[in-house]
Amino acid sequence: MPDDLTDVHDALANLPHLAAIPETDRRLTRLGGLTNRVYRAETSAGTVIVRIAGVGTDDYIDRAVELHNAHAAAAAGVSPEVLWADAATGVMITRSLDPITTMTPDQFASRSGSPGRAGAALARLHGSGREFRFRFELFAMIDDYLGILAGRNTELPEGYHDIARAAAPVKAALAANPAPLAPCHCDPLCENFLDDGKRMWIVDWEYSGMNDPLWDLGDLSVEAGFGADQEAEMMHAYFGRAPEAAETARMVIYKAMCDLLWTLWGLIQHADGNPAEDFWAYATGRFDRCKALMRSDAFAAHLAAL
Repeated sequence: MPDDLTDVHDALANLPHLAAIPETDRRLTRLGGLTNRVYRAETSAGTVIVRIAGVGTDDYIDRAVELHNAHAAAAAGVSPEVLWADAATGVMITRSLDPITTMTPDQFASRSGSPGRAGAALARLHGSGREFRFRFELFAMIDDYLGILAGRNTELPEGYHDIARAAAPVKAALAANPAPLAPCHCDPLCENFLDDGKRMWIVDWEYSGMNDPLWDLGDLSVEAGFGADQEAEMMHAYFGRAPEAAETARMVIYKAMCDLLWTLWGLIQHADGNPAEDFWAYATGRFDRCKALMRSDAFAAHLAAL
């Protein structure tokens, strides 16, 4: 069934230089997105990206916060300019970056220097001095997501609560060794990175907030399936030097913790009937990866180093 594009055209009507372009002269192309509908709108007056918020996402995303952070990220020079947005509906229009490559795990593996460019982009964001709204609290978000799932009467993967309890030493270690907070993306899917071959741009600020910056690096490593060499490239570009043992430890610990959190996010999508992919398989796959890392000898050593 073809998309209903009415809301896309309605959004474009808010930009005066595009409103005058007849709908028949607008070329709309559906782009990727797990929860939202995203379109590239090409016209004789310019090209923009239109994001229509997914149904049910307001349960766990504050659109006013997202908009503030998107503006701050653009001012920091890491994200495209926001041209128009409605915080009430989550509709957002941003400048299109052309030419650009949307990253995937395969792109990160094949595009020379891309892990380093991503690390440099995250360093630019984290060191920008910008103040994001919202404090990304890992363990509070786990509790919030569990509450949402309880309201949807959704089954959890077997053993989830056991692994969550096993994360108590991680919570204690992070609390005892806090990192200075920085403006963070917090959801660094590969597809949220756009590469022009010289620098990396970052988009989609739905989950962004002030956070431990090593979260972004650990989560990106998981999403991109980085091997040891790619992690080393990312970390060296980020720090401008080889990372210290405690910095690597924090990054690896967050690799497990992001899977612990995003397991629950996947279950929410499953409960909401999101057709973008098999979210039960997504959630259980992430949970299995989390368990394997947390039960490894290397994880215990990293926790000790932290």
